[in-house]
Amino acid sequence: MSELRRHWTPTAVLFLVLALAGLAGTWTFNALAIVQMRDFLGDLVSSGPAVSSITVDLLVVAVAGSVFIIVEARRIGMRFAWIYVVLSGLTAFAFTFPLFLAMRQRHLTARIHSSDPA
Repeated sequence: MSELRRHWTPTAVLFLVLALAGLAGTWTFNALAIVQMRDFLGDLVSSGPAVSSITVDLLVVAVAGSVFIIVEARRIGMRFAWIYVVLSGLTAFAFTFPLFLAMRQRHLTARIHSSDPA
């Protein structure tokens, strides 16, 4: 059990809390859209210019974040980073990006502790 608690810095915990908030927040509205039998994609692009602007904004951020996930994971030696990108299509990028950042922080902290001669 102590192995599961190792390397959780305050920053990693913050990112994990944000990931959970992103999952809960997005899936609350996803479930509501399903229950109301809404045209989810149609609503994103046809509910006016403000919604379309937010959609484009978030889509560009998600693509840039996905590229960052892949590049950063390779740079620091994290394996299976592509799972975060795939998972974002099944859950939400508001969940997977902070989750990646939390796991990245743990990975970096573990690397620091493994290189300490103490």
